[in-house]
Amino acid sequence: MSAKRRVTIALIAEEAGVSIPTVSKVINGRPEVAPATRHRVERLLQEHGYQRRISQDDTPAGLVDLVFAEIESPWAMEIVRGAESAAHEAGASVVISVLHTHAGPGRDWLERLAARRTDGVVIVASRLSTGIQAQLSARSLPFAVVDPEGEPAPGVISVGATNWNGGLAATRHLLELGHRRIGMISGPADMLCSQARIDGYRAALETAGLPVVPELIRRGTFLVESGHDQGHALLSLPEPPTAIFAGSDLMAFGVFEAARQRGLRVPEDLSVVGFDDLPLAKSAWPPLTTVRQPLQEMAALATRTVLAMGHGEVPETKRVELATELIVRDSTARYE
Repeated sequence: MSAKRRVTIALIAEEAGVSIPTVSKVINGRPEVAPATRHRVERLLQEHGYQRRISQDDTPAGLVDLVFAEIESPWAMEIVRGAESAAHEAGASVVISVLHTHAGPGRDWLERLAARRTDGVVIVASRLSTGIQAQLSARSLPFAVVDPEGEPAPGVISVGATNWNGGLAATRHLLELGHRRIGMISGPADMLCSQARIDGYRAALETAGLPVVPELIRRGTFLVESGHDQGHALLSLPEPPTAIFAGSDLMAFGVFEAARQRGLRVPEDLSVVGFDDLPLAKSAWPPLTTVRQPLQEMAALATRTVLAMGHGEVPETKRVELATELIVRDSTARYE
């Protein structure tokens, strides 16, 4: 029986029926490769688990790439603070990229990455295609996903929060205050965290022996505007809710405004719970009851993980969920 062949660029080129320079261009994210050829090479790189050989002269670049789908939110700023803190402790800096799409990093981003050195990549609330995974792995670049938008592929390191528990705790708090008709405004349907928060909300109602009323569940975008619009929609129902659980603090602030515009007082006429515990939550009026999501800790853990992987360490677990915590302030009150 012949010995197993070492996986080299030459081997990949031979199996793909292309030249060695073509394989090198694919690995380095260069654009001048036909799509069909690129796909064939990427598939072989992934199948063989190709790893770029690291020269003994290679030294850490002192950079971590932090990649966002969008960054126009205080939520994103908490992620940046956590990543920068962990990178600073390790003597590294953070490079921020904004994709302006939730489809995940693409060829343009990979080409920019190939033009400079980096020690690792942290991808935030976005998807990660198998092709990009293969190219990151082929370049021996450690990567992790924070708050993954979809189900992470096997082997992908991800850091999130206990969203189901958070949804359960928020809804139970309102139930304990005597509310029985509780509205829920969640995020986009295709985001894992959105569905987990709804599932926690459902579980709390079902455990209390209450029906889950479809008209009380609305979808938003996690931003203030959708909280305002969906808040109005819920409060326009013939039998409006006495409390609303918003899937983000920003949407909760939108509910505040919708209630004010309808002449309702928070919490006297409407109790509101948010999710995230952004710095703005405690200074809102009234101060917002919310579920604390450890955003800075999530980003810091992901950053430390990719830096440790760059030094040859293997993470003990692929998927980590940090604990959420209900923070009770003044936007919720007992319903008599």
